[in-house]
Amino acid sequence: MATDLSSDTVRATLNYFVPPQDGSKPYTDINGPPAVPGQDSDPKHRNWKAVSVEFDVHNLRGNVHIPSVDELAQDIGNHPGANEMSLDATGFQFLSHPTTLSAEDFDDDDKVRQVYYDEIIEFIKKVTGANRAIIFDHTVRRNQASLTETDPKHRQPVPIVHVDQTPGSAERRLRRHAPPELIPELLSKRYQIINVWRPIENPAFDYPLTVCDYRTVDADRDLVATTLKYPDGKDGETFNVREDKGHKWVYLKGIQPDEALLIKCYDTIRDGKTAVFTPHSAFKDPSAPKDAPLRQSIEARVLVFYP
Repeated sequence: MATDLSSDTVRATLNYFVPPQDGSKPYTDINGPPAVPGQDSDPKHRNWKAVSVEFDVHNLRGNVHIPSVDELAQDIGNHPGANEMSLDATGFQFLSHPTTLSAEDFDDDDKVRQVYYDEIIEFIKKVTGANRAIIFDHTVRRNQASLTETDPKHRQPVPIVHVDQTPGSAERRLRRHAPPELIPELLSKRYQIINVWRPIENPAFDYPLTVCDYRTVDADRDLVATTLKYPDGKDGETFNVREDKGHKWVYLKGIQPDEALLIKCYDTIRDGKTAVFTPHSAFKDPSAPKDAPLRQSIEARVLVFYP
C-alpha cells in the first residue's frame, strides 16, 4: 500500500445540511441510517436532507509539524505551522500521542474505561492546563457496511458535517456527569467539551476525519440546532451545518494510531477570538490507496474544567 502522504490538497465531497422545508426543528434518530444526499429523508429517522458539495481539503502531513505533548510545553515556534492551529485558534489540534492499548483492547469496554480513560484524562490536562477532566462516553467506529447502527457497538463513520454539542446539550452533559456538589462551581467557571479521536490498528486512509477552521464559520448563519433522538427517550442536541463556500477544511493524511485529533465541541468563552466549536466530518479521500484497510477509530468525549 504505497501512497504519497505529503500531497497538499484533495478535491473531495462533503455532505452538508439542508433544513426542513416546513420550518420545523430538525431531528435525527441516533440509530437511523446516514443521510443520503439527493434522497428524501425517512421521517422515522430524520426530517432534513443532505446535499453534496465539493471542497478543497488541505493535507497537513508534511506541511505542519505534529508535536508531542512534551513539545507543546517547549518552544515549538520554529516548526512550520506550529502556532497556527490549536484548540483556541482553529478549534482543533493534531498531536503525537501513543496509547498502551493494543487494537484488540479497544473491543474490551472495561479495559477502555479503566486504562484508556486515564491516559486521555492525563493527556487532556497536559495539553490544556485544565485541573479536572471527566470522560462521559466513548464510541468505537468501524466502516463495515454489513453492520447496522441499531447496535451501539456497530457505529459507522459519520459523513455529514456537524458539531457534537450545542450550549444547551453541553450544560446538560455537565449536570449529568459532574459530581452534584460541584455543579454550581463548575458552571461558574470556564469549561469545554473536547472530542479526542484516533485510528485503531491501522492508519485512517479510509474515511478519515476533516475539520473546519473555526475562523471561517459564521455561527449564526451556518449552525442549526438538531435534536438527537436516543432509544431511551433522553434527547440530545447537536449542530448540523449549512454549506458555506468560505469554509476552510484540513485533514492529516494517513493519520496513525499513535496520533490524536483533538476536536473542540464546546467552550464557554465568548471573547470573539477564541474558538468555541469545530465542524467536522468523515469523508471519502479520493487519493486514498485502493487497498487501504477499512477505518477503525475511537473517540472519547471529555468535559474539561479550569480553575
